[in-house]
Amino acid sequence: MKIVILGGDGFIGWPTALHLSARGNDIIIVDNLSRRAIDNELECESLTPIRSMEERISAWKEVTGRQIKFYNIDISLQYEELVEMFELERPDSLVHFAEQRAAPYSMKSSKHKRYTVNNNVNGTNNVLCAILDSGLDIHLVHLGTMGVYGYSSVGLKIPEGYLKIEIPVPKEGDKTSNGHVDEAASALPTGSESDSSSDDETASIHSNDSEYVPKDDNIPMEIYYPPRPGSVYHMTKVLDAQMFEYYNRNNRMRITDLHQGIVWGCSTPETLLDERLINRFDYDGDYGTVLNRLLMQAAIQHPLTVYGSGGQTRAFIHIRDSVRCIEIALSNPPKPADRVLIFNQITETHRVRDLAALINQLTGVPVGAIGNPRNEAAENDLVVENKQFLELGLKPTKLSEGLLYEITELASKFSDRCDVSRIAPCSFWLPSTTKTV
Repeated sequence: MKIVILGGDGFIGWPTALHLSARGNDIIIVDNLSRRAIDNELECESLTPIRSMEERISAWKEVTGRQIKFYNIDISLQYEELVEMFELERPDSLVHFAEQRAAPYSMKSSKHKRYTVNNNVNGTNNVLCAILDSGLDIHLVHLGTMGVYGYSSVGLKIPEGYLKIEIPVPKEGDKTSNGHVDEAASALPTGSESDSSSDDETASIHSNDSEYVPKDDNIPMEIYYPPRPGSVYHMTKVLDAQMFEYYNRNNRMRITDLHQGIVWGCSTPETLLDERLINRFDYDGDYGTVLNRLLMQAAIQHPLTVYGSGGQTRAFIHIRDSVRCIEIALSNPPKPADRVLIFNQITETHRVRDLAALINQLTGVPVGAIGNPRNEAAENDLVVENKQFLELGLKPTKLSEGLLYEITELASKFSDRCDVSRIAPCSFWLPSTTKTV
């Protein structure tokens, strides 16, 4: 399979490119190296010393004999170049990582909010248009986020993208909000008028765990799970989903959207083959994912920075499982007539304070709670459906002491590259929160 990896220089893009190349696929990376530019802006480099793209690709060929092509294209700005690349390379599939991926960075200032929207939304729309203009039947796999669902406790298992509901059917003679009789009501199927539940005026929500029979007077439907983004970054992923629904429905584009949890870990078997293939490891307040950030802090004996009560429950996935999920999604594309295929790309959920307590138990490093820079619930439950990947063969890499030690050892090895001043959060959802951190 010939696969284009948009954003192939990034934290997940690079190990995904190597993973897929090692399995015999022809890989083309497209990236404008913007994440490296953001390192310069934030004055905080990856804890691990990542090499230039040219050196990475050269090392991969030297070690494995396999070639990876590279195009330096900004997909949000260089549309013609993107179309030309598609027409030249004629890929079978496309993996889309090329978005500004950090919620804190998207909340730093109006400048960063605008950049995140312009980069992410324009980039995704350009990709969809470029697929159409190329005339090719390309399967698009997009890396989304669990954050589109929001993190409030809703009392049900979050389904994989689609929510089953029932819509009450207006009865013949019912009046609309402007006082007119709803003449269309008589054309809709109606059930027994003796059913007392038929007078409900709101939609009913049903668990996706089992089949259900709709009430007599209700119409069953499946809708996108109502989004509740918690940052500008998450909002762009919601907008991505709306674009996918439209292009899929209007142009029958084959699209898979992966709602991924928080990634932890750094290395995959391929990135460990040579030190020049090492993956990036972010530990700062803007780009460091929570578990990696806490493990790095433990490695340098820095108090673990838990935001607020630490009662936030989040979904997690190890980076090795993340690249494996991409492979599974590529191998199981939707048909042209299918709706957007949505997977919840997670393997387990944990409360942040429980993770901090586990790391404290393993390392003895104290927990240092600080004010929460985010505007979010102090406590939440999170129950997530993830059976699709499991049914397709994913064997989850669960949290274990051995893997935690692997991360702390990596962080210890490069601890001299850590700038302790970059650990504390420096982006705030509300101006008032700067006083509590």
